[in-house]
Amino acid sequence: MEDIKEKQDTINPQSVDTAALSPDERMIQEAFNDLLKDYLNSNHRRKVERITKAFHFAKQAHDGVKRRSGEPYIMHPIAVAKIVCSEMGLGSTSICSALLHDVVEDTEYTVEDIRNMFGDKIAQIVDGLTKISGGIFGEKASAQAENFRKLLLTMSDDIRVILIKIADRLHNMRTLGSMLPAKQFKIAGETLYLYAPLAHRLGLFSIKTELEDLSFKYEHPQEYEAITKKLEVTAPIRERLFQHFAEPVDAKLKAMGLKYEMKARVKSVYSIWNKMEAKKVPFEDIYDIYAVRIIFDPLPGVDEKNQCWDIYSAITDIYRIRPDRIRDWVSRPKANGYQALHVTVMGPDGQWVEIQIRSRRMDDIAEKGFAAHWKYKEHHVEEDTELDKWLQTITEILENPDPNALDFLDTIKLNLFSSEIFVFTPKGDIKTLPQGATALDFAYALHSDVGNKCIGAKVNHKLVPLSHKLASGDQVEVLTSRSQTPQPEWLNFVTTARARAKISAVIRRNRNETIKAGEAKVLEAYKNAGIESSSQNLDRLAMYFGFNKRDEFYYSVEKGEVILPDNIQKILKDKDNNVLFKYVKQALRMATKSKSEADDVSAPIAPKPVYDKKKPYVLREEAFQRNYIIADCCKPIPGDESLGFINDDGNVVVHKRSCPIAMRLKSSFGERILNTVWSSHQTATFEATLEMKGIDSMGVLHEIIDVISGEFNVYITRFLIEANDGMFEGRVKLRVHDVEDIQKLCVRLAKIKNLQSVSRIAD
Repeated sequence: MEDIKEKQDTINPQSVDTAALSPDERMIQEAFNDLLKDYLNSNHRRKVERITKAFHFAKQAHDGVKRRSGEPYIMHPIAVAKIVCSEMGLGSTSICSALLHDVVEDTEYTVEDIRNMFGDKIAQIVDGLTKISGGIFGEKASAQAENFRKLLLTMSDDIRVILIKIADRLHNMRTLGSMLPAKQFKIAGETLYLYAPLAHRLGLFSIKTELEDLSFKYEHPQEYEAITKKLEVTAPIRERLFQHFAEPVDAKLKAMGLKYEMKARVKSVYSIWNKMEAKKVPFEDIYDIYAVRIIFDPLPGVDEKNQCWDIYSAITDIYRIRPDRIRDWVSRPKANGYQALHVTVMGPDGQWVEIQIRSRRMDDIAEKGFAAHWKYKEHHVEEDTELDKWLQTITEILENPDPNALDFLDTIKLNLFSSEIFVFTPKGDIKTLPQGATALDFAYALHSDVGNKCIGAKVNHKLVPLSHKLASGDQVEVLTSRSQTPQPEWLNFVTTARARAKISAVIRRNRNETIKAGEAKVLEAYKNAGIESSSQNLDRLAMYFGFNKRDEFYYSVEKGEVILPDNIQKILKDKDNNVLFKYVKQALRMATKSKSEADDVSAPIAPKPVYDKKKPYVLREEAFQRNYIIADCCKPIPGDESLGFINDDGNVVVHKRSCPIAMRLKSSFGERILNTVWSSHQTATFEATLEMKGIDSMGVLHEIIDVISGEFNVYITRFLIEANDGMFEGRVKLRVHDVEDIQKLCVRLAKIKNLQSVSRIAD
């Protein structure tokens, strides 16, 4: 690409005398100067004049408006443009669009005004950003799917729309401290649920990591602070280990004449916490907290891939390799464009060390994602990228989305955050699938017709069922039959969004056809009996057979589960059935009321309580009456980090902040989320479960029970224990007052000889 260097005196970042400006004006001008400096240091064409024009236009449009933090609003678009420029590597079109991204939504200017001043492309991007403004999720479920569809469709039009949207969310997360706690939970939950997976799928590794860490910081501040402090305390130890490891490798690579940098990369706080939670181990038992990264500049005339393997060879001459931990993403990049060679070796201090070997180009793509491809487009990037294939998959799903908004979001999410496997067709073609994909997923990856007619598969020449999980390197031959059609149970074992969408579409279509056929039979029966097929008469017949929805009734009729009587007239004139009809209709009207009100048909509808979301909601228990409901999915107890969800009855349901259901509620119903604090619960008790593992020995069970019931006077409601091959595992369900009770009990139990681990689990 020809590097056109225009005269930079069009606008000099230092040409404005900031000393003469007001404090706000000086802050704005200095921020814009920094943006221009970053842009001029990039390899993009020098189009400073249009960026300056966009800046002045946005500054004038947002004049006088302040953010919640108190700073001028224009500081936000400048910050988003800076992320787009320096952290994503995008050019002037994206920078201008970022500067203008809130103008149409927040001011009187229109997309036409933007088009007249800045051209079609910038207007199209700003229009795309305006359509998906206000967060991905609306307050109503029906709007959620529509907004999400808009987001994904704009990706197909121009990928820069979603890249700028992610940059916008990143800056909002960086400045989230000025928001109210309930708003923080909503935004953090939404970010972790959707934006971080999108950033990951687009290859924006550093941004994805920061989004996860910032979300974690606001959702679990205590855990975040604890892990951060432990990382600081253990940093000198890691530095010594790295120096011991690096010295002989440095000498070897320098002897090869390579130009490179070697550094230790520490795992993110969120990923450390995730591993602690998944493995149920403390911080001290996480051994892969850091990895070594080697980034090299390719030697002239030498292939990058070959150089990766040359460095691999040099390292394995020094250190012993762990064969099962080689990851070759150089020959076959990940679907998000990531390329690197990973190898794990035994370091000089007796610890396994992961090494990531990348060229400078590979590192750029890993950190900045697909945008970095453009930097190397002349020599390295093919038009038919993996991203194009992924966007094509999304387009197919959007053609027939699930009508349930939350299911639709989950369907899309299935493919966002998954590891990949590589599977071969009988002819040797490679298909990329998510980890855990089945033979049926593979069939749908080939073609929707192949999936719909699939009856089984041969994996490595052995016959397997549709539900068989595939592994990297498998060769798969799909077996089909013309008489086969998708079955509802297929949804239980497919993992890809494409397969799930195709199966659901066929099942819905078949079900609708069955319902129509059943309806025709019912209407024919009414006609033969000489009775009017009014809505009331149809409802009455459906309720007689136990259905409160006509579609379900029609479906059962066509399936032969309901046999229509010869004399429909008798059923409709039956007095008992008329009473039943009135009762059921009344019950349906009462469905939105509380159970206690439903018992009394004449009871007035009680007003739902109003909650002040600016203040924490205090979880109290007075005279054995609680002002909240404990969620069954995670069963929080006093002392747990928690949040409240206002249900349809107006009651507050308390979840742990780490609960997966709570994450879904935060991201989908943010306006119903409350920040909660526990009051002292001195008399009330709550259910908690401990998991214990240890060496099976005489008296250990007696000692455990003695500590729990004797020393701590804690009531045991259930105790399950199983011994096998000299080891035992047990679960004990207890009634405790709060988290502090659990912590003290775990500390004491851990002192029992032969009891190797004890921890609280969700049950």
